[in-house]
Amino acid sequence: MATILFSLSTIFFFFTLAQGLHNPNQGSNLQLIHANSPISPFRRNAPPLSWEDSVLQMQSADQARLQFLSSLVVGAAARAIVPIASGRAVTQNPTYIVRAKIGTPAQTLLMAVDTSNDAAWVPCAGCVGCSSAATFDPSKSATFKPVACGASQCSQVPNPSCGGTTCGFNLTYGGSAISATLVQDNITLATDSIAAYTFGCIQKATGSSLPAQGLLGLGRGPSSLLSQTSTLYKSIFSYCLPGYKSINFTGSLRLGPVSQPKKIRTTQLMKNPRRSSFYYVNLVGIRVGRRVVTIPPSAFAFDPASGAGTVFDSGTVFSVLVKPAYTAVRDEVRRQMGTAVVSTLGGFDTCYTVPITVPTITFMFTGLNMSIPQDNFLIRSSAGTTSCLAMAAAPDTGVNSVLNVIASFQQQNHRVLIDLPNSKLGVAREACS
Repeated sequence: MATILFSLSTIFFFFTLAQGLHNPNQGSNLQLIHANSPISPFRRNAPPLSWEDSVLQMQSADQARLQFLSSLVVGAAARAIVPIASGRAVTQNPTYIVRAKIGTPAQTLLMAVDTSNDAAWVPCAGCVGCSSAATFDPSKSATFKPVACGASQCSQVPNPSCGGTTCGFNLTYGGSAISATLVQDNITLATDSIAAYTFGCIQKATGSSLPAQGLLGLGRGPSSLLSQTSTLYKSIFSYCLPGYKSINFTGSLRLGPVSQPKKIRTTQLMKNPRRSSFYYVNLVGIRVGRRVVTIPPSAFAFDPASGAGTVFDSGTVFSVLVKPAYTAVRDEVRRQMGTAVVSTLGGFDTCYTVPITVPTITFMFTGLNMSIPQDNFLIRSSAGTTSCLAMAAAPDTGVNSVLNVIASFQQQNHRVLIDLPNSKLGVAREACS
């Protein structure tokens, strides 16, 4: 098969180079920028990649992402609007970043936002194995302090340890691992300053799948941004991820109830104590075009014991469906394409060199239908001559073999609302590209 070249702009996803904007009526706003966009600081000296290489690299990143997901078993309302832009992960995943200012005086880092992770962590000065030249230097911050052994925060991070008087922890992320000291310092998102925010100061890192300048956890666990700012933001946030072709980087992360959409369809959030960071929802069916695909209910069933069910995740690029669901969706796409010749590209098994006739794919949740256009389920060559179904089947074995993931490619140009007090997840189309 001839090599298919794809343009850089068509493949690379949404990183947020966050420049804080503030509107007194709406709050703070963080910009998200794609890591591989023309204005991304991570692409200034990097050679261009072909479309094919880019697709394969992102698929490889998703495998590391699934490995990470499998490791996660077990006042007055403020408002902030943080602009987001399209971008691929700094190294592999997640695919969106925000500009965070840490310490006093502030040191700026581009931190990945991850809706399936709780703890925040950044590379600190002197880190062994960290890939970023931009690090946080605790010695230059007047408000920095370590978290002592025995503090409640020490029990909220994975694999805590106490060497001497300070708390530390270790975790794996995709194919990487970090060793960090648990610390506190001020963090500013857009115009909102959060005092004594607890995060990890990475001392040692191995592997290549870590976000280069750190991660901000937006999961629902006790060490996440939502939990640490529950008084300020009332455990409510939403985000809109720009389309991967976007050059304007106009997505946003909205924190707090004030600036959220008033009219948005929602579905019930479900909680799994064994995978407490995840935002589970009840997926009940999938429609390809006008046809509801025949899928056994067991493919969507929520089971806290096994981890089965469906989650929304900003860190996975392409949606993953359990084998029976993916096979049914793929076969229906092929059926509707008639006699058109189907080809493969890397892990994508349904590609065409003729126009795709399927107009939409709809994820059907309890109380909510999320209908996505072709830009959200087809990945196309720069010349537009090849299009592939941008989804994948779950692995055959392991905890993620029973997990459906609604990923960032399918979420682009949608407002996704997380409302923990009311246990609701909302989705609405929003042109934020």
